[in-house]
Amino acid sequence: MSGLEDFLSPQITGIAVAVLVMLSVGGVIYSLFQPTLSGTKKRDQRIQAVSARPQNENQRKALRDTDRRKRSIQDQLKDFEDRQKAKQDKQQKISLKVKMEQAGLTWEMHHFAIFSGIMGVIFFVIGLLVGGNLLIGVAFAFAGTFGFPRWYVGAKRKRRLNAFLEELPNGVDIIVRGVKAGLPLGDCIKVVAREAREPVATEFRKITETQVMGISLADAVAKLPERVPVAEANFFAIVVAIQQKAGGGLAEALTNLSNVLRGRKAMKRKIKALSAEAKSSAAIIGALPFAVGSIMYFIAPDYISLLFTTTSGNIIIGGCLFWMFIGVMVMRSMINFDF
Repeated sequence: MSGLEDFLSPQITGIAVAVLVMLSVGGVIYSLFQPTLSGTKKRDQRIQAVSARPQNENQRKALRDTDRRKRSIQDQLKDFEDRQKAKQDKQQKISLKVKMEQAGLTWEMHHFAIFSGIMGVIFFVIGLLVGGNLLIGVAFAFAGTFGFPRWYVGAKRKRRLNAFLEELPNGVDIIVRGVKAGLPLGDCIKVVAREAREPVATEFRKITETQVMGISLADAVAKLPERVPVAEANFFAIVVAIQQKAGGGLAEALTNLSNVLRGRKAMKRKIKALSAEAKSSAAIIGALPFAVGSIMYFIAPDYISLLFTTTSGNIIIGGCLFWMFIGVMVMRSMINFDF
């Protein structure tokens, strides 16, 4: 009898342990899947969805209007993005006449030709006085005829665009104050055309003159980035066009735009300050060989004149100028930032 008890005792213990393990595993599984099996989770999700759903017709209508306005704004932004890409492609092939218009010059092409001819004569005389050689005079005349006039137009264009960027936030602030006071946007633009500094006053005056011809305000403002190809002018045109077509608070949108413009201007000044040291170093490095060569010409002219009187010296000068040009371009790309 005792032998039978000794045989059954381990089996009973094993069965008991197996039953306990099965119960434990079943309890864990039940606790994990009970909400899903009982539908509690689905019930909670449905209650949350119903509670988040608009409770009356006015709320549902407001939600539909908001969605419609968002889709309209997205379509407008996509349209402006496509137009901006087309404008950028067009600006890469900008003509000289358009550059003169963007520089604020009222010249025609024959005026530019006369200016180029006068500069060519002046540079030819300067070349003769400096070099005392007809070949040097012809080289100076070529630079004065084809190089200096285009550089002058480009420099004047860049200066005018920078002046526009400096004054545009003030013009936007004038519009914001006028809109908050109850004036229409067209009247606010007329105030900017009278009160703002150049060239913002001229560009906004062109907007009002375009409106007189029967063009809508949104289309008139959309032409501003074509005359002033900067991102800030495009921002202003986008804000006005979206407000005209989709509605919304114009004063708030223009206030945000003014903050963005002032932030970009501050960032530009910060970048200019941070890159000033690198620009000074590049200028010193670029001017150092010419300064040393000039000093050596006065101290030991026979020693330095070999670079100009021998073929090998001319080759050395050409190689040095080429590598200096490569170095200057590399430093220029390193210290010029686009944002």
